[in-house]
Amino acid sequence: MNKFLSMALLLFTVVTANAQDKKAKDLLDQVTAKVKTYQNIAIDFKYTLTNAKENINKESKGNLLLEGNKYVLNFLGVTKIFDGKKSYTIVPEDEEITISSVNEKDENTVTPAKMLTFFNNGYKYYWDILQDVKGRKIQYIKLVPTNPKDPRKEVFLGIDSQTKNIYNVIEMGKNGSKTTLTVNSFKTNQPLSKNQFTFVASKYPNYYINKID
Repeated sequence: MNKFLSMALLLFTVVTANAQDKKAKDLLDQVTAKVKTYQNIAIDFKYTLTNAKENINKESKGNLLLEGNKYVLNFLGVTKIFDGKKSYTIVPEDEEITISSVNEKDENTVTPAKMLTFFNNGYKYYWDILQDVKGRKIQYIKLVPTNPKDPRKEVFLGIDSQTKNIYNVIEMGKNGSKTTLTVNSFKTNQPLSKNQFTFVASKYPNYYINKID
């Protein structure tokens, strides 16, 4: 009888886990589909990095403008522009600009566009907790990297249950570090100029330009 009960409980656990995993996949698919409906996306975000062992506690803010695979990213005092072919990294502190080609087809190339759908490959996913954040229902999906060499132990993706937009991404490192990217403002389909993602060298007359390729 005890053996039968144990098997029944085990079966119930497996069935429940599979159902939750399907719920997780369905929600992630909804997020991916929603992102594809936007003509462009403008995001203001907060980034925090903590590690109690190393006594690290840093906080930064940034913003991102994204249209297709083109983007302008401002973060940590650096501006990065990608016009669809080349990447321009502008560092005012050093008065230097680095220009390089980007292979969008390379799976190892990380871009802001991929960051909004990064969860589609390389993870096992599990239904996690639901939190109330200032009246918003944030459903968390736990992502576990399938690559054993990945420095991250797990990733928690917070999704607004109503809008199906990403609210935050929490990465837990194997070294004890924790990074959190929280979306403070998420706007879509903004009016943009046709030169929004064009690098204009004349704006930086005294900068040293480093062309990698």
